Amino acid sequence: MPLYKSRYLIQKMDCPSEEQIIRMKLGDLAQIKKLEFDIPNRTLQIIHSGEALEITQRIDSLNFNSHLQESVETTFENDDKQETDLQKRLLWSVLSINFSFFILEIITGWIAGSMGLIADSLDMLADSLVYILSLIAVGRAMAKKKQVARISGYFQSILAVLGFWEVISRFITHEQPPNYQLMIIISALALIANGYSLFLLQKSKTSDAHMKASMIFTSNDVAINSGVILAGFLVYFFNSGLPDLIIGGIIFIIVIRGAFQILKLAKA
Repeated sequence: MPLYKSRYLIQKMDCPSEEQIIRMKLGDLAQIKKLEFDIPNRTLQIIHSGEALEITQRIDSLNFNSHLQESVETTFENDDKQETDLQKRLLWSVLSINFSFFILEIITGWIAGSMGLIADSLDMLADSLVYILSLIAVGRAMAKKKQVARISGYFQSILAVLGFWEVISRFITHEQPPNYQLMIIISALALIANGYSLFLLQKSKTSDAHMKASMIFTSNDVAINSGVILAGFLVYFFNSGLPDLIIGGIIFIIVIRGAFQILKLAKA
């Protein structure tokens, strides 16, 4: 049976969650030999046997504004090195950093009374869940992966909703400003950690989809850490907890959005 190389433009594929949804949607198609994601350019190249009709139907059913650009005959040598030992070590390193800072930030966030730190800790947890889902994809049944995704999505949703409710409660009761020194110090450490994670991921020098996705996620984290640091300085300057509540609310919304994407992934 001839092999084909089909390239899709997927306009709404802009983060690792959409990539995972597509992987799971196509995961049980035996005709697929290789998936090559390019998230920055929103394209997916698939090496497959036979016609691309069912592949196209499944991708289109996700409503990601997808379009089959071309499908041509090709040859394919199975030299798949996407999950090399180096890449696995890098992903495990980044996962360890993110989960460690989730613990650090959620503890210091409660001590400092900072919703920004607590929200940032949940963002670190959300990233950890995405890395875990990517790692368990190797050699695991699709049903198992969907089960983990579902549990992760519900857990993340509950924490984010409780956190957002706490933001509203503190806004109404006008509680005293948080400890801005602790906010700035811990967020600065998290910024350094995410910068180091980005450095580790860039060492891979690969076009592997998971590594690219991880780099995009970590780059977003750097911006969020910077936002919490800025909120800490504003708390000091205005002697008000409002900047902390604002940045905390924004991050909680981001985390809730990520949780819904993970739940959508579990149903794909």
